[in-house]
Amino acid sequence: MKTLLVLYLACTLVVLSVSGTAEQKLKNCNDVRVAYSSKGFNVNDVPNKGVNGAPLKVCPQGYSCCTVEMEEKLSQQSHTEIKAPVSKLSTNLQSTFRQRHDHFDKFFRELLKNAEVSLHNMFVRTYGMMYVQNAELFKNFFEALTQYYISGSAAVNLDSMLSDFWADLLERMFRLVNVQYEFSDSYMECVSRHTEQLQPFGDVPRKLRIQLTRAFVAARTFVRGLTLMPEVVNKVSTVSASPSCVRAAMKMLYCPYCSGQVALKPCQNYCLNVLRGCLANQADLDTEWNNFLDAMLSLAERLEGPFNFESVMDPIDVKISEAIMNMQENSMQVSQKVFQGCGQPKPSMAFRSTRSIKETGFTGRFRPYSPDARPTTAAGTSLDRLTSDVKKKLKHAKKFWSTLPETVCAGERIAPGDECWNGTAKSRYESVVIGNGLANQVSNPDVDVDITKPDIVIRSQIAVLKEMTSWLKAAHSGVDISVDNGEDGSGAEESGSGCDSPSCNTDRDIYFSTPPNPGKPRVNQVVVGNHSAAVASQRSMALALCGLALALLPHLR
Repeated sequence: MKTLLVLYLACTLVVLSVSGTAEQKLKNCNDVRVAYSSKGFNVNDVPNKGVNGAPLKVCPQGYSCCTVEMEEKLSQQSHTEIKAPVSKLSTNLQSTFRQRHDHFDKFFRELLKNAEVSLHNMFVRTYGMMYVQNAELFKNFFEALTQYYISGSAAVNLDSMLSDFWADLLERMFRLVNVQYEFSDSYMECVSRHTEQLQPFGDVPRKLRIQLTRAFVAARTFVRGLTLMPEVVNKVSTVSASPSCVRAAMKMLYCPYCSGQVALKPCQNYCLNVLRGCLANQADLDTEWNNFLDAMLSLAERLEGPFNFESVMDPIDVKISEAIMNMQENSMQVSQKVFQGCGQPKPSMAFRSTRSIKETGFTGRFRPYSPDARPTTAAGTSLDRLTSDVKKKLKHAKKFWSTLPETVCAGERIAPGDECWNGTAKSRYESVVIGNGLANQVSNPDVDVDITKPDIVIRSQIAVLKEMTSWLKAAHSGVDISVDNGEDGSGAEESGSGCDSPSCNTDRDIYFSTPPNPGKPRVNQVVVGNHSAAVASQRSMALALCGLALALLPHLR
């Protein structure tokens, strides 16, 4: 009897001492008060010593240095902190490719302007007043090329524009080399109909059409791709975190505060699972993102090689002058063929018989420029230099979305080894690291992800990337299949939630609250401090011994 009474008393003391262990561990919350205040919160929110954590929604519910109000504020902070590194990486990527877009766009536009200036200066010297009187033809030619570069086939049909240019040039030159005749409009229409058969400019128009088409399609499609990249990154990176992601972030980043371990950082694998759950939809963008970057890299190779915009535009004045020389040298043969096909024209009444054809005809001769006479290209650079630089950046951007968790869960954000926060205590993280993407999140132990509801904004951006990739691949073959709708390189707008109010643009899930039908939290209900598991085990053993003693006591009286 005495033995059992002693056992009963000892058992009671064990239970009481074990129950007091957690409270003793949190006899004060001074470290928490300092850390909480450093985040900009009111230090008076923090209790002086551990309190009953039963009302907490995310963190362990034993003795705690956190209140529900603190948990809500720290939840907001955790959302901000988990978004910050993703936002920084995304902003850097956007800035990189906005700069490259600006460099390429400025370079191409200046090449066009320089080519126009170069032709004007050269033709003034070579053809004098004959050119000056017809300068608007060439001015319109470059305006059309610039408009095509800016707006594509929606604004300018390049084939038709080039055909009209050569037909107009032929008409003007035909009149100049046959100044002794009068030509009606109907006669000149006949001349135009025979242009291809006559080939008055030799093979220059055909070659130039092929070169211009390939170079312009490649240049403007590549620039459009550079425009698209920052837009996609911006839209994808601003997708709000889900409530379950915010809960997981709170548990990972600030639940150690509640147990008084303010300096404890998460285990790396734990961090990876949380981030892969939070960024599951973004990771699904990676396949089309990489396909798009591969297409950009392939087109960059074309820009360096056969579709080099600089090598086409820089000598365009020489090529057009070569065409004019061909017409001059073959003017008699061309004229005779026209007369045979369209009829003998009437002599000009105003033609002065005392002046020879040599004096009145178009007798300018091409005198080539030295390379030093040409204007300097954009920013003193070259297309090869620009392309080499952007290729490095494109390669570096590959797998950006799928590697975001690894990039974020590194350095000072995590604790190496086993001396880290595993979600319940300072110990090894035992769960398996899951894969990237939405489908893999069905087994995520730390974030509840509804894999049946892909994010609509990200899915729309996947479609945008697919479409742009098809344009890039077509441009690689010298074909423009894009349908331009202004200068927006992102294609069709993504379909949203249907909410048009300004409040729909805010991060509604930043403020922590319990979901309408919360699932059972994935936390241990009585886990506090470094030795929480041991405390729970000791308490269970003590209760079992006490129960046994109480059961035997009546039978031994």
